[in-house]
Amino acid sequence: MAEQLTRLWVGIDAGKAHHWLAAVDETRAMIWSKKVPNDETAILAALGEILAQGGQVRWAVDIAGTTSALLLAILAAHGQQAVYVPGRTVNRMSGSYCGEAKTDARDAYVIADTARLRQDFASIDVPALLAADLSLLTAHRTDLITDRVRMLNRLRDVLTGIFPALERAFDYSDHKGALVLLTRHQTPAGIRRHGQARLTAWLKARSVRNPDAVAATALRAAGTQHVTLPGQDVAAEIVADIATQVLVLDDRLKHIDQQIRRAFHTHPQAHIIESLPGMGPILGAEFLVAAGDLSAYADAGRLASAAGLVPVPRDSGRRTGNLHRPKRYSRRLRRVFYLSAQTSIIREGPNRDYYLKKRAKGCKHVQAAIALARRRVDVLWALLRDDRPFTFHPPVAQAA
Repeated sequence: MAEQLTRLWVGIDAGKAHHWLAAVDETRAMIWSKKVPNDETAILAALGEILAQGGQVRWAVDIAGTTSALLLAILAAHGQQAVYVPGRTVNRMSGSYCGEAKTDARDAYVIADTARLRQDFASIDVPALLAADLSLLTAHRTDLITDRVRMLNRLRDVLTGIFPALERAFDYSDHKGALVLLTRHQTPAGIRRHGQARLTAWLKARSVRNPDAVAATALRAAGTQHVTLPGQDVAAEIVADIATQVLVLDDRLKHIDQQIRRAFHTHPQAHIIESLPGMGPILGAEFLVAAGDLSAYADAGRLASAAGLVPVPRDSGRRTGNLHRPKRYSRRLRRVFYLSAQTSIIREGPNRDYYLKKRAKGCKHVQAAIALARRRVDVLWALLRDDRPFTFHPPVAQAA
């Protein structure tokens, strides 16, 4: 009996400044609970106290990102394995306990008791160097793209307020020459004053592609507006500043893309992943980060299910065959397969043929693309299966 009581489950309610750790035994009794600062000395002290209780210890955490990176690394260094308990699971399990209080100590207890009841939570492995590099680089790239979209929306909004014709003339998300133009010329009067020749020469000096066409388009837009709107000078300065920031951000994105390519190509299976049409180094790197260790998936169907490409039944009584889109899956993994499927149908080949076949059956674009993405999971799985092992361990970031 004494040996059975030495089995402990430790729940960790992770936070940036501190964590709350709670340990329960097989009888659900809380035998240890303490607030632990998020620094190495305090974590090591708490680890020593818990391990001193003796017996086998199972660790569970509700956040497996940067917030708990130091804690997970210390646990791994001392031979301790942690599992990931999704935040949604913790939230729903909290309703089955007495009381309505919401505290860190209570959450840690719920995490520990949930890990005691269920044995199917995913283990968290400390990422290797390549995994950590790709995870950070792809996350940073996503943040930069988000910033770029936000700044472009702001630029269009401000420019519409003073020069709507010029805002409509270019697609600023994919036209570097138009952004270069806005760094100096933002008003109709200013563009007309410079004229075709001077504007073309100015753009050509800044290595703008097709400067004649850019200058001509800007002049046509300037010819449609001769009124000066309130706040035009201040708005013009804001537009110039945003355009400059977007150009700088584009250079940063090019540098990040080069870093991701170099890191991705050091992976032993990079050439296999890139051999799948539509899967380049950027999406390939995101696949490595989102998929993790392929040994965690029993077959291609499990990988497709993790990506949300397999419908789930919602049957009740006589209602059968009621399939719906799943709610709990990796959004990042689904995005990788969906975007790669869309890219693959641009050129002629079996991917495009399969997509057109689905469209001919009455499927909409999204439905046909998802069907193609599901099929491509089987292809990628077969390619990687013959070149095992696939030992890539990024941090778990999805919440289910």
